[in-house]
Amino acid sequence: QVQLVESGGGLVQTGGSLRLSCAGSGRTFSSYHMGWFRQAPGKEREFVTTITGRGGSTYYADSVKGRFTISRYNTKLTMYLQMNSLKPEDTAVYYCAADFRGTVATMALPTQWRYWGQGTQVTVSS
Repeated sequence: QVQLVESGGGLVQTGGSLRLSCAGSGRTFSSYHMGWFRQAPGKEREFVTTITGRGGSTYYADSVKGRFTISRYNTKLTMYLQMNSLKPEDTAVYYCAADFRGTVATMALPTQWRYWGQGTQVTVSS
């Protein structure tokens, strides 16, 4: 069983920055892919970014490319999402996800991920 706990959300003005954290437990941290998804009110959960087990490859949604950076520190059992140049349309609940299966390059659908955190709210004011 994998447990994921997000933190770091909050309220920020347009153009500001936030760093989200996702603390993992339950299995060898480096053995599973991880990612961030988000869900805005009235919308479906959507892909933001993913990273391979050892952090060698990362993938980003076009909407966040160049502004967000995913990283992981396996010795700390933690994954991060650095979000810069935030926009009001980035407002959502952000979820971290993990899975041991599949090829992370093709895992852009929430249904492809088995383990989820509880989510952390990010609100960007205009």
